[in-house]
Amino acid sequence: MSGVMQKMMKQAQKMQAEFHKTQAALAEKEVEGTAGGGMVKIVMDGNGALQSVKIAKEAVDPDDVEMLEDLVAAAIRNANEQVKKLSDDSLGAITGGLGLPGF
Repeated sequence: MSGVMQKMMKQAQKMQAEFHKTQAALAEKEVEGTAGGGMVKIVMDGNGALQSVKIAKEAVDPDDVEMLEDLVAAAIRNANEQVKKLSDDSLGAITGGLGLPGF
């Protein structure tokens, strides 16, 4: 293997190691998505795994279940947006914004 190719392989291995390290760090961070002025709160870790759901009593109206469903969906979307930003910020530093598959 040529010296250039070996250097590229070492750099790719280093990027992959940094990627895995960053993913582990993201798993320890939390984001909170909210809706309805905080009546519904969704907590996810930095990798997007759902950690908890909190629903205020005043958000529960048996005659309007659809509103609660909409609030939960909105809070999940909000949390997912925050996870994506956190991930993009963290992983973008590794790949230099190249969007490499697998990184």
